[in-house]
Amino acid sequence: MTTLEVKLDLPDRVAREVQAAGLLTPKALRGLLKDAMQRRAAQAILAGATRATESGSKRLSMSKIQAEVNTVRRERRNKRAPIA
Repeated sequence: MTTLEVKLDLPDRVAREVQAAGLLTPKALRGLLKDAMQRRAAQAILAGATRATESGSKRLSMSKIQAEVNTVRRERRNKRAPIA
């Protein structure tokens, strides 16, 4: 796990509100960042689907889509894996 120190400059009112909402805890920030990354990945998938549709590509079956997703996930895990 990587530990990062982050400094935020927020307006006083916003800082009070996010603190009161419990959004500045490490757990809450991890969740917010994870959600943002999932949204970004979904947007990339939708953009790719739009490009494929515009180019006249045939639709993929759900099993082929899942195979592609599994391949991407495996490649990402391999990139993150520490080198022994």
